[in-house]
This record gives sequence, structure tokens and C-alpha cells, in this order.
Amino acid sequence: MAELSPALFLDRDGVVHQETGYLFKPEEVEFLPGIFELCQSAKAMDFKLIIITNQSGIARGLYSEEQFHTLMRWMIEQFTKAHITIDGYYFCPHHPVHGIGGYRKECSSRKPQPGMILQAANEHSIDLQRSLLIGDRCSDIQAGAAAGIGKLFLLEGTEAEPCRLAVRYTNVSTLGQVSPFLVRIGTF
Repeated sequence: MAELSPALFLDRDGVVHQETGYLFKPEEVEFLPGIFELCQSAKAMDFKLIIITNQSGIARGLYSEEQFHTLMRWMIEQFTKAHITIDGYYFCPHHPVHGIGGYRKECSSRKPQPGMILQAANEHSIDLQRSLLIGDRCSDIQAGAAAGIGKLFLLEGTEAEPCRLAVRYTNVSTLGQVSPFLVRIGTF
């Protein structure tokens, strides 16, 4: 059996790039300051990099799954140019209220449910307890906690109020504030 690796789980909108609302065009992407440096540090310590993202824009009919995948291929190419390998990305195209047709449903992958994280852990042999998650919404933190991720970070800026959750997480105002935790968590 392969040894389990730690991973850095990243929400996409609001963590990898600036939150713009229903993003699907490469020309509208503005990467968040520090995202490439953080990911380079994580890879240097043998963390896997996994992007997890709710995509209700698909459910609402604002863009297609193919347009989403086209954007993700472009984003991964930008990371590759910076010598960073994204090990995987997972998305939920459903919404329980605003979805159209088959996209309108409850889904175990839609954050705050842990489905995307658990699927990634299974497919990439990830040790969730030694992993980190960075999100910008309480639902990201809830999903990480439900999956058993060891260290959770809430990037301030998107949520109007602090999360009132019965789980332990750390508020950060920049991605650079997460880097010191990569060293600590990656060594046990």
C-alpha cells in the first residue's frame, strides 16, 4: 500500500483567484497575490495540490461544464508555467435551490458536504489529518472539518461575518500567512 501524502486543498474562487462571481473566462482571472509562492512551497515539501470548488454557475445555466473545464485547463497551464503541478481538481455543478433541470439537487459533493475532499483523498492517497485547507467561506471550513482535514484556514474578505462554527480554524488575511504551517504539519 502506498504511503499517504499530505495535501493542500484550495477553494478556487476567492483563494486561487479574486472572487468575481461566476467566472468562466480566462481573461477575467486575476490570481490572488501569493498563490504561486504558497503552492511552490507546498510542492517543495511534497504536498499534493488539490482544488475543490462549488460551481453553481453551471447549475444556474450561466456557463457549461465544458466552459468550466476549459478555464481549469488554462489555469493549470498557468501553474505549470510557474513549475507547479496541480494534482487534481474537483467541482460540484449542482445547487439545491437555483439549479436548472438535473443540476437542481442536493449533492454530497457540494460544500459544506465533504464529498469532493473525500474523493480526492481516495484517488490521490491523501492523509487528511496531515493536510491543510484554505477557503474563503464558512462552507469551505465545514467541508474540511467534516472530512477530517488537520488544519483549516479561512481567508478573510468574502464572508461578511466571522464563521460561528464549532470547529477550530485559523483566520488569515493573506495566503503568505499559511506558509509557516506547511513546515509544521508536513513534518509529523
